[in-house]
Amino acid sequence: MSGQAPVLWSFRRCPYAIRARLALSAAGLAVELREVSLQAKPAELLAVSPKGTVPVLEGPASSGRPVWVIEESLEVMHWALGQSDPQDLLRRGEPELARRSDELVAINDGTFKGHLDRFKYASRYPGADATAHRQAALAVLHRWNAALAAGISAGAGGWLLGSRPCLADLALLPFVRQFRLADPAGFDNEPGLGPLQHWLERFLASEAFSAVMGQQLRWRSPRFLYHLALAAEWDEAEAAGVYLRSTRGQSLEQVGFIHASWAHQLAATYQRFYADAGAVRLLTIDPDRLTAPLKLEPVPPGGERFPHLYGPLPIGAVLAVERYPA
Repeated sequence: MSGQAPVLWSFRRCPYAIRARLALSAAGLAVELREVSLQAKPAELLAVSPKGTVPVLEGPASSGRPVWVIEESLEVMHWALGQSDPQDLLRRGEPELARRSDELVAINDGTFKGHLDRFKYASRYPGADATAHRQAALAVLHRWNAALAAGISAGAGGWLLGSRPCLADLALLPFVRQFRLADPAGFDNEPGLGPLQHWLERFLASEAFSAVMGQQLRWRSPRFLYHLALAAEWDEAEAAGVYLRSTRGQSLEQVGFIHASWAHQLAATYQRFYADAGAVRLLTIDPDRLTAPLKLEPVPPGGERFPHLYGPLPIGAVLAVERYPA
C-alpha cells in the first residue's frame, strides 16, 4: 500500500461502492482509489478481504497500529463521517432523525434491495416473478416519495428527512438510481413520483455525484500478467480452448513463446504494436494457472525485461477479457 492514505478498493458502478465514495467525499478525506474488475479480483484485494466484494477500505499501519480493514459500505460511511462531517449527515444532535435515517437504510438494504435484484437481475433468480418484484420495489419508492412530499408541503422538504441531506440520502441514492437504470421510462413516467424523481435528478446533476463517478483507470495488479490480442484471434482461441498467438501477426509456433507484459508495460506495448490494430482485447492472466514455462527476458533495444510464456496459454488461466483501451 503506497503512502499513508487509506486504500479504497472499488468498482465504479457498484451501488455499495458509490455510497462509500460519496461519504468519503462528503467527509473531505483523501483515499487511494483502486478501481478493480470483479471478474479478475486482484490477489491484493483478496488478501485483505477474502470475500472479494467492494467496497473495502484498507487503512495503513501507523503508530504501532496494524493495517485495518472495513469491508461493509455502511461501516465505511460511518467511519468517514466519524472523522469529519461538515454537513452533519449523521445528525449527532438529533437522535430521532438519526434513528429514522437508520430505518430508511435498513429498508433499502433489506426489502428494497431484495426486490430490486429480482427485478433487475431476474435471470439470476429462477422462478422469481420479475414483474411482481418490480411492483414491490416501486411500492417502497412510493413510501419514500410520500416522505419527501410531506416534507415539501411542510415547507422543510427536499431531502428524505428535512431541508438538508442526511446519511440516508447518500445511502439510498445509488439504489434508486439502479432502479431507474433498469427501467428509465417506467420510473420517469410513474404517476405521483415527482418528489422522488426530482430528488434523484438533483443528486445526479450535482458536483458531489459527478466527483465520485468520474472515469477511473483500472488498477492492475503487479502480480498478474497481461497480453494484448486481436479480438478476432481471441474469439478463435475461445472456440478452440487454447490461445496460440505470440503477438500481432505472429504465432506461437513462429516465435516460440507468447509475449506478455506487466501492468506498467501495457501502455507502451499498445502504442508500439497495437495502436492501429482495430479491435484489441486485453487478457488478464493468472501466472499460477499456467502450464508452460514462464521466463523474464530482456527485449531490445533497451533491454527491458518482459515475461515470455514458452507454450500455449490455457483459456482457464485468463481471468478477464476486456476491450483495450477501455
